[in-house]
Amino acid sequence: MPDNDRSRRLQWLCRRGMKELDVLLERFLRDEATALGQGAWPGFEEMLREEDDVLWDWLMNPALPAAERYRKLLERIRERSA
Repeated sequence: MPDNDRSRRLQWLCRRGMKELDVLLERFLRDEATALGQGAWPGFEEMLREEDDVLWDWLMNPALPAAERYRKLLERIRERSA
């Protein structure tokens, strides 16, 4: 579970300009908060700084070349949304 400051920051960053992304990312954060190791949260936070259209494309089209450092996170988010 991320610390309180990081948790609030991640909750804020999960709120996007696209409702679909809001749902996917907020659900992932809520459901994976305790399962995901502390080392993964900085990468998740960094990924959330990407543009909405880029994140959406990465999540909806696994064939697109996402940044290597985000691949495992994207796979977990996709699994959660299935």
